[in-house]
Amino acid sequence: MIILMGLAGSGKSTQGKILADKLGRVWLSAGQVLRDSGKFQETLDKGELVDDTVAIKMMAEAAAEVIKGGKNVILDGFPRDVDQAEWMAENIASAVELIIRIEAPKSELWERIRLRGRTDDTEESVLQRFKIVEQNIYTVCEILGKTGVKTVVVDGLGTREEVTGRILAVLEQEGIIELGANFGAKVESMIK
Repeated sequence: MIILMGLAGSGKSTQGKILADKLGRVWLSAGQVLRDSGKFQETLDKGELVDDTVAIKMMAEAAAEVIKGGKNVILDGFPRDVDQAEWMAENIASAVELIIRIEAPKSELWERIRLRGRTDDTEESVLQRFKIVEQNIYTVCEILGKTGVKTVVVDGLGTREEVTGRILAVLEQEGIIELGANFGAKVESMIK
């Protein structure tokens, strides 16, 4: 299990989908799972968070379903706070291979968010999400770090392909994937 973390607009979802496709894994976005349920749109539109107990249950069920099907998971936006991280640390930390934190300046992130044009991405809701994630991201990584889960920061600036290449390089360096000889050419073929 690989966890992608970062502020809204950092490219977690884009990279999660690309990596899932390239690595034969399943992308599970907490936000998407909650949106797809149809139960929390009003909460999400306000930039508020769904109750931890509900989010944990839904993500645990979604991940369990994928794993039962014989695949591995790329988590996007989960765990997002202390309670979720503590649940993960107590229950499934041994399944977590790596946390990848994608970072980019907020001005760049806001421009990306504005361009994607999602209705729940108002400036007020985005700033609220930035604040919440910033308050929690380091604590989440620290909690999971105490169980042996490593966090690696990846530069989120540049093209999708450049960021994907950086992530693939990290995954090979950490022994999660093996590209070996001709790394550059293999990365190039994977990101096209």
